[in-house]
Amino acid sequence: MADETTNGAAAAADNTAAQGAQFTIQKIYLKDVSFEAPNAPAIFTEQNVQPQLNLNLSQSVTGLAQDVFEVVLSLTLTCTVGDKTAYLVEVKQAGIFGLQGFDAPTLDGMLGTYCPNVLFPYARQMISDLVQGGGFPPFYLQPINFEALYAEGLRRRAEQMQAEQQPPAGNA
Repeated sequence: MADETTNGAAAAADNTAAQGAQFTIQKIYLKDVSFEAPNAPAIFTEQNVQPQLNLNLSQSVTGLAQDVFEVVLSLTLTCTVGDKTAYLVEVKQAGIFGLQGFDAPTLDGMLGTYCPNVLFPYARQMISDLVQGGGFPPFYLQPINFEALYAEGLRRRAEQMQAEQQPPAGNA
C-alpha cells in the first residue's frame, strides 16, 4: 500500500514537472523561396561532366513575444557543371514555436537543435520539388545532425570567449 502512495506521488510530481516546460508548434511556413537555372536550356545538353553540389545552411531565431520564437532555417543549394551554374535553390523554412518553462541553456538547445529538426523535412521536400520541377534529376538532401552542429557552435563560442579573456602577450 505504501508503494502505491509513493508511486502516485511520483506520478503527480512528474506531471507537475511536465507541465512546467512546454513546447508547442504554432505555425510552420515557407518564408522565402527562389529557384534559378541561369544556363538553361544549354545546361541540359552537358554530358559526361559530374555536377558539383554546394550546400550552405544557416538559421536565425527571433523573439516574437514572451516565450514565442520564430526560427528560420535557410538552405542554399548550388549545382555547377564545369564552370557553369546548373541551378541555384534558396529556401527559408520558418516556424513559430512556443517554448515555456525552460531554463536558458535548455531553451538555447531547443532553439538550436529541436526547432531546426522540425523544420528540416519541410525544407528538404521543397528543395527536392524545386529541383525536379526545374527539369533536373531528383535531388534528395541527406539528413543533417543539428545536435552536432549545435555542439560545434557551442565549442567555437567557448573558444572565442576564452581567447577574448586572455591578456595580450608580449610588450612586458
